[in-house]
Amino acid sequence: MTLHINEAEVRSVLTMAMALEAVEESLRKQARGEVVVQPRRRFELPKGFYHYMAAADYAGGFVAEKQYTYVAGKIRFLVLLYEMATGDLVAQIEADYMGQLRTGAASGVATKFMARRDARIAAIIGTGGQAKTQLEAIAGVRKLEMARVYGRDVSRREKFCTEMAERLRIPVYAAGSAAQAIEGVDIICTATTASHPVVTGQDIAAGMHINAIGVNHAHKQELDEAAVERAHIIAVDSIEQSRQEAGDLIMVFGQDESKWSSVKTLAEIVDGKISGRSNDTAVTLFKSNGIASWDLAVAVRVWALARENGLGRKLPLWTSM
Repeated sequence: MTLHINEAEVRSVLTMAMALEAVEESLRKQARGEVVVQPRRRFELPKGFYHYMAAADYAGGFVAEKQYTYVAGKIRFLVLLYEMATGDLVAQIEADYMGQLRTGAASGVATKFMARRDARIAAIIGTGGQAKTQLEAIAGVRKLEMARVYGRDVSRREKFCTEMAERLRIPVYAAGSAAQAIEGVDIICTATTASHPVVTGQDIAAGMHINAIGVNHAHKQELDEAAVERAHIIAVDSIEQSRQEAGDLIMVFGQDESKWSSVKTLAEIVDGKISGRSNDTAVTLFKSNGIASWDLAVAVRVWALARENGLGRKLPLWTSM
């Protein structure tokens, strides 16, 4: 029988440590061909969009589809989890918080394998819920000594600093601009809704690692051309999906196949097929679009934990068959 798991129940059982572990394992499976990903697709609606994406874990025996709407400023996420052996829909999971954690976890994994081992200072551009899980994930893989944050709204910026300093038990300082936030840091994360670059090449120093996660439209950028060209190693979650919606790369690379051919996948790096960093002065970039295999990996954990803790409601689907 299908188990419906709501947002509050997801929050009660899922931790960033679990998400980091699940996403890293999923990436290894992806590199070995055990996990297959279908890129996101969209329908444009009169006042927004409908999105859907799917993945299959042949080693684990599960398939998942994530579907969500963005209409009139409101967003609704849902993950459907199927068991391969039976074809049963085992879970229907409300997936806003789950999505925030899995996206943060992916940047955490990228930071683990691509940032300098001695990285201690992070900058976050953006102050929304996703920015919070980005910083939390980075703190989960590197021993941060401090962080800086910049967002356009001063009150949200200050609130972010107070909340995250308390959560992570490190100093988190508000910056007056993106450039000020980035100065002298080791790790940068852009988690914005910007259409135009918020980080420029002149802001990037040797040895930095960048997680760019806010843009998944072909005509939007968080990084300017110079920032992308500073990167010695560029990794993505899916080459196919990046060609469709990674505006940061599309608007710099265009149809230049020599540039696209140099892009690596995070899965290859995690599985040890290639190195995520050549030396301590190299600039590394993870351009994240978000792929369904991360939703699948975390959904399996949430479903198992919900069953273990007696959470969720059984839905009487197909009971008359």
